[in-house]
This record gives sequence, C-alpha cells and structure tokens, in this order.
Amino acid sequence: MKRLPDFLAQEHDPRDPNPWLALYLDQSTPLPDHVKQAWLADSSSASRQFLLPFVRPLARITIVLIQVIKTVLPRRWAASRLLHWLLAEGLKRFVSPEANWLVMRHFHLGAQILEFIARNAPVPVETAPLKPLVLDDLKDDLFLKHDLNLFNFVIRLGQGLRFADRQLAPVAAPDFSMIEEPPLMLADFPHSRLNFIDLQTAIECFTPVYQLFLTDNDFWRAANSLQLDETIGLYAATLLGTPEHLVLLNNKHPLLPMSTLRAGYRLVLHGLSTEMLHAVLMRMKAGSGTQATPTQ
Repeated sequence: MKRLPDFLAQEHDPRDPNPWLALYLDQSTPLPDHVKQAWLADSSSASRQFLLPFVRPLARITIVLIQVIKTVLPRRWAASRLLHWLLAEGLKRFVSPEANWLVMRHFHLGAQILEFIARNAPVPVETAPLKPLVLDDLKDDLFLKHDLNLFNFVIRLGQGLRFADRQLAPVAAPDFSMIEEPPLMLADFPHSRLNFIDLQTAIECFTPVYQLFLTDNDFWRAANSLQLDETIGLYAATLLGTPEHLVLLNNKHPLLPMSTLRAGYRLVLHGLSTEMLHAVLMRMKAGSGTQATPTQ
C-alpha cells in the first residue's frame, strides 16, 4: 500500500500549519492531485531540505570549472551514449520514485503538447514524439533528442506559417485526442533504500555531467531550450484563445538567453510548466467530451 506523505498523514495544527499541506490544498495552480502529491512529497523530502543547499553551489562551481576545461578539449568532443547511460543508471539507483515518475512523464507530456499544437495549427507540422516506458529507454540519447525536437518543432512550424503566409489563431473546436494520462505507474519505479535523492538535487547533480559529455553547442542549446516554455505556452494559448493561462510561465524571455549556471533550477521550472499546461489541456478536454483516468 502506498504511504501517504507526511503533510497528508499528519493532522492539521492551526498553531503550526504545514506549508506543504497548504500548497497541496491550494487550487490556484492547475495540477491534478496525484501529480501535486508526488511533486510535493518529493519537494518536502529530507534530501531536498538538507542535501540540495550543499549540492547546488558545488554544481554551479563545477559548471564553471568544466567550461574552463573545455577550452583545451577538441571543439566537437562529446560522449552522448556514455552520458545517457550514466543518467539512466543514476536515476535507477539513487533517485526517488516520485522524481523518476515525474521525469518520465515529462517526455510524454511534452510530446502530447507539441502534437496538440501541430494538430491544431493551420499548416502541417512534423513531430517526433518521445514516449519512454522504462528508465533504460533514456539510454537512446533521449534527453538530447528531447531538446532537438523542441527546436526543430519551432523551426518547422515557423517555416510552415511563413511559407503559407498564415498565423496561429484561436480554433473553435480544438482537437484534444492526443491529450491523455501517460501509461506510467509510480509504483513501477525503483524504490530501494538508495532511491532517496529528490528531483531538484538530482537535476543539479546531473547538469554538470550533461555539460561535460556534450559539446558546448549542445549544452548551450539544451539550457536555452528552457526559455521556449513561453513560446510553447503562447502557441497553446493562441490556439485556445486563453491568454490568462500564461500567468504561471516564468522561464524568462526566449529572445534573451540566460547563463547556464541556473540551468538546473530552470529545468525544474520547465518540468512544472509542462505539467501545468498539460493539466489545462486535460481540463479543457474533459469539458469538451472525455476525461482520462489518472495513472500512478
């Protein structure tokens, strides 16, 4: 039986209110309960509280040192296969089940959102969906492919609209057929005693590794793909005619690249933005017809 996180298992004390319970019960952020529970259980963990404050500054110092080291390495040196093997094995052996579930969901949600935009755009747009089912699937360069897919999608959509002299516009009856809960069960992810590292700490640890084993161009592009959250959000809001849904997007302006030092923190924001946009689409799909069953 799945154990409830402490903020749900403990009785509310008005003299000492639990901030995680407040965030869980708050309805202002468009997240379904099963996702919010996993997110907050991971965020309220001892790893997040005690390990992250030490890991984050060390990770950022390491990014600077690796940048210095890369000035003497061949410009095109990279080891993407080794990188993805390390990432997948690290996730399997040391990262919490909630964090792994959220990571794997992200590929599915991102693929569905891009497909939603493509299906409702006034011009045809090619997509290349990534929908891994187990952590070993990540070894097929999936993190790198995810970044490439995002930029390629924006380029293909932009080229198609310019060539046809068209623009995105609100759609009277949007096609939500691709928006659904990913077929991923939280209980299926590793949950040994070593699987305790939270999502934010894991991302901070993995970011310098990502930088080390990719070319400068690939790492810079990956870090700055995060600023396309606003771009994708604008596409979806335009098709839906709902600009108010952009209020929780805050990964900075896409035309103003940021330092890679904060890439780990911004990657977490990217994941949260994707979850919220997908939740909005799920609600609108439910209002237009059918509702998918949450999967944990």
